[in-house]
Amino acid sequence: MNRFAKAAAYGGGGLGLASALLTGVLFGQVQWAKRVIPLPDAPPPDGSGFFPGDGPTIRLVMLGDSSAAGLGADHPAQTPGAMIAAAIGQPVEYRCLAVVGADSRHLAPQVEAALTEPVDLAVMIIGGNDVTHGVRQGTAVSLLTTAVRALREHGAQVVVGTCPDLGTIQPIRPPLRWVARQLSRQLAVAQTAAIEAAGGHAVQLGTLLGPEFAAAPDEMFSADRYHPSAAGYAAAANALLPAVRATLTREAA
Repeated sequence: MNRFAKAAAYGGGGLGLASALLTGVLFGQVQWAKRVIPLPDAPPPDGSGFFPGDGPTIRLVMLGDSSAAGLGADHPAQTPGAMIAAAIGQPVEYRCLAVVGADSRHLAPQVEAALTEPVDLAVMIIGGNDVTHGVRQGTAVSLLTTAVRALREHGAQVVVGTCPDLGTIQPIRPPLRWVARQLSRQLAVAQTAAIEAAGGHAVQLGTLLGPEFAAAPDEMFSADRYHPSAAGYAAAANALLPAVRATLTREAA
């Protein structure tokens, strides 16, 4: 978060008194947020496994960051990938390869691991850590494009949940919250264009879910008030499902 605050404060150009004051405020907010957002004390539950259904078997992988992995869920069935797998209606062989703390710089090894076996569908959630880790937007988008293209070249359909609205996270106070929301939206727009150009399907999670998370933070966030709860992950899975079904229908046609 320190890099995120510094990038936000200096992003407009020369320093000056106003920027210096903003830098101090942002760093103060970062330090406060780091104190109140606890570090995870256990890995997310792994929802990988076989899900029964009718028809041909779908080989599904989940890639991305802690939100893709389901950090904050209490049970494997509450993770977003498991909920998607259970809702497809066909037999699904599901693997979760998402990594807590990952940003777009960590997608390449996840894609490499995924492609050690055949993949019909890859679902990603990525972008939040690119903002908080201070990854340049151009770098994040380029690396995401490379990942989507690699999966498409190997025959996988790809659905990507873009950067969520970090402005809904309550421990991030204004003005840092406003900066987080703006950077999140900018990255999501850039991700969407790149994903579609690379042959994937983008789902703008921030636009779809931001108002719902902002309206009911106690319900939608887990105990750390940073990662989604089971209800939050159910909302994310439901937001991704139409694109998942559309890509599978297109693949079957």
